[in-house]
Amino acid sequence: MITVHLKSTARRVGAALFTGLTLALVMTVAPSTATAQAAAAPAANEYRLGSGDVIRINVYQNPDLTLETRITEAGVVSYPLLGSVRLGGSTVTAAEKLIADGLRNGNFVKQPQVTIVVLQVRGNQASVLGQVNRPGRYPIEVADMRLTDLLAMAGGTATNGADVVIVTGTRNGQPFRSEVDLPTLFAPGGKDKDLFVLNGDTVWVDRQPMVYIYGEVQRPGPMRLERSMTLMQSLATGGGLTQRGTEKDIRVHRRGGDGKVQVITPKMDETMRDGDVVYVRESLF
Repeated sequence: MITVHLKSTARRVGAALFTGLTLALVMTVAPSTATAQAAAAPAANEYRLGSGDVIRINVYQNPDLTLETRITEAGVVSYPLLGSVRLGGSTVTAAEKLIADGLRNGNFVKQPQVTIVVLQVRGNQASVLGQVNRPGRYPIEVADMRLTDLLAMAGGTATNGADVVIVTGTRNGQPFRSEVDLPTLFAPGGKDKDLFVLNGDTVWVDRQPMVYIYGEVQRPGPMRLERSMTLMQSLATGGGLTQRGTEKDIRVHRRGGDGKVQVITPKMDETMRDGDVVYVRESLF
């Protein structure tokens, strides 16, 4: 009995030691893996230098090698001791390494520690045009800038701006065009539809779709066409019919795909279209 008890105790101790060693290995390997992934993630989204960017290059304990310069249209800078160095298209980290390697390989500095600071972003820009509060060209200061970030820089869409915006540019050397429905970006899973903005992109915000009402309504005139707005809803937006108005034979002038205007008599639950002109007739009785 004593022998059996000793063997059982030995097995439990051995299992405990094995579990402890396994946990130690996991705690040792996992953080290093996580650290490596965390270090690699920023590099993938790091800003890339572009033509026109103004940068400051510093070399630790070598103030004579400090340079504030502008990247030329060819993507190069003229740096002391190294001459012309091509930095355009490189990430900041890669550009720092390129200069450090040049100084080290040329035996100018034994262990150069190079830092680059982007003072002005001019090489990577995108345009926002149309119905926004502040149209213009805006710098792309980070590699993971999205459409909503760019619209926020432009002050957001104006009160008469449409919900659907058009993004044009170039992707993989091919012309790119996409229509983005802004409200869907804030729905569940909408972040995947929030496009990344690249250098040279243009965002166009058209005017909001409109419906025009005249005749026997309280407030005739143009009004915003809301999503899935019916004829009845558009009449309600116009304040409803006057005492002399009638719901019978309401006419809608609608431009077809061929450009010709057709006159139709829709039902009250029929969906309106952009540019529809609604005429409410006067009651005969």
